[in-house]
Amino acid sequence: MEKRTTAGDPAISAARWVYIAVLAMALAACGGGDAGEDPGMQMPPTAVSVAKVVDRPVTTWDEFTGRIEAVDTVEIRPRVAGYLETVHFEEGGIVEKGALLCTIDRREYQAAVAVARANLERADTRITLAEQEVERSEMLIEARAISREEFDQRRNELQQAQADRNGARAQLEQAELSLSFAQITAPITGRIGAALVKPGNLVAPGETLLTTLVSVDPVYATFEADESVYLEARNGSGRFSGNGARTRVQVGLASDSGFPYEGELDFVDNRVDPETGTIRARAVLPNPDGMLTPGLFARVRLLQGEQQDALLIHDMAVLTDQDRKYVYVVGASDLAERRDVQLGSLVDGLRIVTSGLTADDRVVVNGVRRIFFPGVPLAPAEVPMSDPLAAVSSPQGAAEGPAAN
Repeated sequence: MEKRTTAGDPAISAARWVYIAVLAMALAACGGGDAGEDPGMQMPPTAVSVAKVVDRPVTTWDEFTGRIEAVDTVEIRPRVAGYLETVHFEEGGIVEKGALLCTIDRREYQAAVAVARANLERADTRITLAEQEVERSEMLIEARAISREEFDQRRNELQQAQADRNGARAQLEQAELSLSFAQITAPITGRIGAALVKPGNLVAPGETLLTTLVSVDPVYATFEADESVYLEARNGSGRFSGNGARTRVQVGLASDSGFPYEGELDFVDNRVDPETGTIRARAVLPNPDGMLTPGLFARVRLLQGEQQDALLIHDMAVLTDQDRKYVYVVGASDLAERRDVQLGSLVDGLRIVTSGLTADDRVVVNGVRRIFFPGVPLAPAEVPMSDPLAAVSSPQGAAEGPAAN
């Protein structure tokens, strides 16, 4: 027999009342009443930190990436063969121009100098004898005691002895030069590298690399500018015109938050690379303390022109919608208002705004992630534009930490 539940069943009655309550709440949420007329249904203001747009003159820059390079780089190689006898430098240290770096076994070259010097002395003796023979021959030729042929022969012997002496002198100079090459000195002042060959090893002239030496002060910062920047700069301020004008350059290393090093642009290449669409440029920087080591990554800023007025905001205020950048500003009645903006370069930690804002706008810099759509009521608290995370005191609790944005 089929069992049926009656309308008076307590279980079905409880379920019915729950259903009715849920339905009533849904109808109220979907417009069962006028939320605008009921103050209790209004959205509470969102606590945010806001800052007034900064309006001041700035110096604009183009920024590039590059490398630190030494002005002079020398590979130290021997000019004579022999066994390396002594390494005189401290690896990684600074050496002065002319300082002794390495010594090759000199005994063979000292002996060659001694032989060449003896040959020169022999040639000098032959000249002395030949000169005496010519003097006697001049007296004898006048007395017709010798023939003209014999006189000419003695004079030719003197000329040959003089030529032999010149050859002996050249051999001595060559031997002395080879002896001097056995002591290798620093051709420039700079920082020496590691000793790649240890004493006792045989070195070959022009082949064996003993060490490397790079200059320290000044240094180069080389970078590549794209074609569009090059054309704009050349036609505008003349930074890449190559007319000899010095353009100020600022450089920062990977560990630097700013650009503490300053120099001047001193070279622009004579052609644009057709494969990369870039042109190579170079700045020269003083480096008295040796902090700019060749090979380091460098961030290079190149002055665009004279100072000009600009509007600036902090990057924390900027949001991205696909390919568009936008910010929220405090509009009428403290409601959130979206503004699409065009951004420029970074100046002293703030971003240049080329369009989309006015100098009177107040921009939300902290708490923008909690604004889900324009028109949201805001509880703004003023902070400096340069410090969006500054603590604020507000009844609504507008003070936020780094994670609030």
